[in-house]
Amino acid sequence: MPIIVNLNVMMAKRKVSLNELSERVDLTLSNLSILKTGKAKAIRFSTLEAICRALDCQPADILEYVNDK
Repeated sequence: MPIIVNLNVMMAKRKVSLNELSERVDLTLSNLSILKTGKAKAIRFSTLEAICRALDCQPADILEYVNDK
């Protein structure tokens, strides 16, 4: 998939655990884990906004496009 999710990188930079982020953005651990491992097929803008607010980052810090070619 050409979209790479770098949520784990931002969490490490901000020293935030999955449990802590889950509480901050009001998402289940399983949903955050799916997103963190890159298995998610979609993300709501409201979820992305909440994650960016909690981690004090931009969407481009979390999502990256990589050309498959």
